[in-house]
Amino acid sequence: MKEETRGQARTRLRKIAGQVAGLERMIDEDRYCVDVLMQIAAVRGALDRMGKLLLEGHVQTCVADAMRSGRKKDADEKVEELIEVFSRFAHVGGR
Repeated sequence: MKEETRGQARTRLRKIAGQVAGLERMIDEDRYCVDVLMQIAAVRGALDRMGKLLLEGHVQTCVADAMRSGRKKDADEKVEELIEVFSRFAHVGGR
């Protein structure tokens, strides 16, 4: 993973942790259910953006390196890996 991506990921994770802590406070404070649900949607969105950031970094580094290596087995493994990742991401949030 590129250091720039790692730094962006850390920043995003800290924000997500803050959002989740906010959710816990909202529950403890017996906040309006719709407000809590909207915050859950915000956390999901933040996690989706985090996933996209990591996927982009993975494609730019690991996948690109495997493709440039000229080793068919390595390239094929990365393609299979990407198919699995895309399959899992396609089901996030019922999308």
